[in-house]
Amino acid sequence: MNKDDGKPNIAELKQRMDEVPDVWTKCPACGAAIYKKNIDEFQECPNCYYGFRLGAEERIEMVCDAFTPINQEIQADAKYDDPKYLGKLEKARKITGLNEGVLTGIGLINGYKVAVGVMDWRFIMGSLGTATGEVIAKLFETATEKHLPVILFTASGGARMQEGINSLMQMAKVSEAVGKHDEAGLLYVSYLCDPTTGGVTASFAMQGDLLLSEPHTLIGFAGRRVIERTIQQVPPKDFQKAETLLQNGFLDKIVKRCDMKETLTKILALHEGGETHGE
Repeated sequence: MNKDDGKPNIAELKQRMDEVPDVWTKCPACGAAIYKKNIDEFQECPNCYYGFRLGAEERIEMVCDAFTPINQEIQADAKYDDPKYLGKLEKARKITGLNEGVLTGIGLINGYKVAVGVMDWRFIMGSLGTATGEVIAKLFETATEKHLPVILFTASGGARMQEGINSLMQMAKVSEAVGKHDEAGLLYVSYLCDPTTGGVTASFAMQGDLLLSEPHTLIGFAGRRVIERTIQQVPPKDFQKAETLLQNGFLDKIVKRCDMKETLTKILALHEGGETHGE
């Protein structure tokens, strides 16, 4: 307290603010103020169904009844030795518990056996590095070998520039694996999550037999400012939003997160003729 007037000083005010419970959040899509206790287990905005960003394991728990991880040991090559980059990798591994920015495995969804991959935005913004591409390519290769459909949840800021041209090569590597999976007559469902941008959008994210997305997902290649400078025009406000892409034929369906598992089950049932597979 200020001894002269009895009012708290700046340090005391800051301490009081730190002690205020964090019970409200703001939806980044509709701007609504949300009482956190009103957010359900699907982590959606109750007003517009925007899905707050999830870690890979959280999404796996929402969609899979059982899940066996594969290729978790793959990580960035030792030749990438820049101290700043290594620091980012170390931090990302601690935050996510993953060696790379994608979690893949074989899962069961209401009895249907599938190959599942989930990109984790917390791992250097889901950037596509050499190891990321290797893990995703191996997922498709395993699915082709085992004759399984693939469900891939994408979330990425684009190619990982710290790895230079090698990161861009992953677009072609994964696309080749997707192509072989397709030649085998197998299903690939690409489920685009916020955000899906850059090289991921320019390759495997848009190569699915079915393209699904969560509401209000940012989907695009170049950033808004780059586009504005290139075309010397101001694009429409929502030109890279899922709803705009759906209207223009670039998506098959926007699926609320609370309907995610049911929708995928219906798709798998149609693909498999209604028969389920055990483990």
